[in-house]
Amino acid sequence: MKLQEAMLYCLIAEGRGLTVPQLTYLINREHLHKRKDGQPVSEEQVWACYFRNRATFVWEGGIIHLVM
Repeated sequence: MKLQEAMLYCLIAEGRGLTVPQLTYLINREHLHKRKDGQPVSEEQVWACYFRNRATFVWEGGIIHLVM
């Protein structure tokens, strides 16, 4: 699963917005995305994915939400 898809999955499954550390934790706990080198996803990667996909995600008050 791509990182963007993993973030979408977590936000939909939780039914609410999540912080970057919360998203990172859930993605790694559920093994939804792995880096090419096999390491767990970092908070920096989740943050970068948010910035690349601002048509899908919105940042409000330190929390990432889905654009509705």
